[in-house]
Amino acid sequence: MIAMKIVIIGGVAAGAKAAAKSRRESPDSQIDLYTDDTHVSYSSCGLPYYIEGNFEDYRLLLVMSPEEFEEKNIHIHLRHRVVKIIPCSKQILVQNLENQKAFLVEYDKLIIATGARPIIPKIKNVNLPNVFTLRTIEDGIAIKEKALKSKHATIVGGGYIGIELVEAFVRQNLSVTVCEYSPQIMNLFDEDMSKLIESQLKTISNGRFELYTSELVTEFSGDFNGVNGVKTGSGKEFATDLVVLCAGVKPNVEIAKDAGIELGITGAIKVNEKMETNIKDIYACGDCVESNLIVSDTKVWAPLGSNANKQGRTAAINACGGNDSFGGVLGSAVTRCLNLTMSMTGLTERKARALGYEPISVIVTKNDKVGYMPDVNNITLKLIADSKTGQMLGAQAIGAGDADKRINALTAALLGKMSVTEFYKNDLTYAPPYSPTIDPLLNAAQILAGKITPKD
Repeated sequence: MIAMKIVIIGGVAAGAKAAAKSRRESPDSQIDLYTDDTHVSYSSCGLPYYIEGNFEDYRLLLVMSPEEFEEKNIHIHLRHRVVKIIPCSKQILVQNLENQKAFLVEYDKLIIATGARPIIPKIKNVNLPNVFTLRTIEDGIAIKEKALKSKHATIVGGGYIGIELVEAFVRQNLSVTVCEYSPQIMNLFDEDMSKLIESQLKTISNGRFELYTSELVTEFSGDFNGVNGVKTGSGKEFATDLVVLCAGVKPNVEIAKDAGIELGITGAIKVNEKMETNIKDIYACGDCVESNLIVSDTKVWAPLGSNANKQGRTAAINACGGNDSFGGVLGSAVTRCLNLTMSMTGLTERKARALGYEPISVIVTKNDKVGYMPDVNNITLKLIADSKTGQMLGAQAIGAGDADKRINALTAALLGKMSVTEFYKNDLTYAPPYSPTIDPLLNAAQILAGKITPKD
């Protein structure tokens, strides 16, 4: 490979992966990574579990240190913010956040991996001390330190991160209040499944946490010592020791947009299957880009660490002169709150209808293994298909049992665009500790197949 100057902006999942893969693809190239963070190459998805106390040393979240990158001749520049991309001269303008000095850096190939940032809701006094967001290592350390000194935590938002923090705070013996503006928590799921999630979480709460939906937080109270109270639009007022804002995230695309890089319909950076932007020699990957949703061949923004790693690899290979492609995503996701697992893949029924499908669905609740096994638990599955073609469109699963492995089995069916009938013929494993004789997944598929409208 020809020696080049490869510059990477951003250093968490996608950026760090792109740096490491670039070195393997192009041993002689100069590789520089700039990030305004104080750490590089870490698992932000593991932060709730660090707060929970599953491990005490946050350094276990670090995949590679700057020193380890340097051993590979990859230069990591922490606390350096890229403030401008200048494509016409193939340069970036960088500001050193320690001394505020700015300087220009030339590149042959540029990989943008600027990620996403938390949305800050318009709440009065939202800048009080001990009102946190959770995105970086520093965020996780600060939240855990405060949690260990507290009795009550408030979570604004009932999505993935919010629900994971419920478990974290409960395990740290805090009382927790969740305020979700939408009518349902976990509203990426269909409404029927979201309501079931809420019902099951309330059943297992035992008074340790409260879930409020359709609840708008309007004001925090407190002083220079920190937040101490919460007010909502419905008139609720309660005391709290800390708040975590989990109202969603949005892609960091400002410097890309300013440079003339095209954004997609989702508001994230538009890239092709090679992770190329509309400007030559500039690539983008990770939480700042939109992806192709394989099931429907439509665009989606899916900010997940698994996607970011794959995209970072593809961007690096192509930036170094290779030929690789990232085919897209299925929207697969999973999380846990206490003993309740929530997982999904593909289209929801709501999304399928919005895209012009005529979806049908089935919901079944079954044991996850043979009933006489001591650790048997229920799972509820929702399968979705197109009523005309029978094509599988998506699935959702929740329960104390092995919900996630059923969703993982469905992903292969979605990738292959299988019909419900084709999937029902699947030969899934069986043994009493792992599944009933007819797996709940096949049971649901059989019922759904009976709803398919026969072709003329």
